[in-house]
Amino acid sequence: MLSIRDLHVSYGGIKALRGIDIDVPDGKIVTLIGANGAGKSTLLRTISGLVKAESGSIQIDGKELTGLKIDKICQEGIALVPEGRRVFTDLTVQENLMIGAYLRNDKKAIQEDLAWVYELFPRLKERHWQYAGTLSGGEQQMLAVGRALMSRPKILMMDEPSLGLAPLIVQQIFAIIREINEKGVTILLIEQNANMALKTADTAYVIETGSIVLKGTGAELLENDTVKEAYLGKKK
Repeated sequence: MLSIRDLHVSYGGIKALRGIDIDVPDGKIVTLIGANGAGKSTLLRTISGLVKAESGSIQIDGKELTGLKIDKICQEGIALVPEGRRVFTDLTVQENLMIGAYLRNDKKAIQEDLAWVYELFPRLKERHWQYAGTLSGGEQQMLAVGRALMSRPKILMMDEPSLGLAPLIVQQIFAIIREINEKGVTILLIEQNANMALKTADTAYVIETGSIVLKGTGAELLENDTVKEAYLGKKK
């Protein structure tokens, strides 16, 4: 389980996270919703080591992650699908996927995972030889997810996976998220499409100006009047 306790992060003199407490149980989908600038992406970047915590604790299965280098955090089972995909545009699809397995040396298992990724995303198998920069936005998102899976993570963190995608592609991405989770991968999801995120999540948190203000099951927050008005576009 990923456990975050009293996490504080500051940029200059600005408090980005203010005493965050979150649990991500093994095998579950946990989502974090909130407005732009609320601190969602900062949280994922801090967990993955891209941003330094001011204070607090981040643990996976009881092991402290704060202070570890990024590659060590990845080796502990944390993988991030960043906002905006961030694929290597001048490398092929397959080269991008293999970069995800960079820290691994179990060649047979790597090939098994590559086959699994191609099973999840047949479009990527069809285009394994194409440069990533020639793919559509939806295909690049599939590639970013596949690349993260190639590290064989315990916890897959996803930052706005539906951003800028057509509604039909969004449906496909969320179906894949559920399928990945059914294979035993724990998921921490940040998503502005609050309706889809809450329908998918086992547990959900609402973050405002760096603080957690609500927690419940996805179903509970879907029915919460405050959430409906603020994030689902429905009046009380």
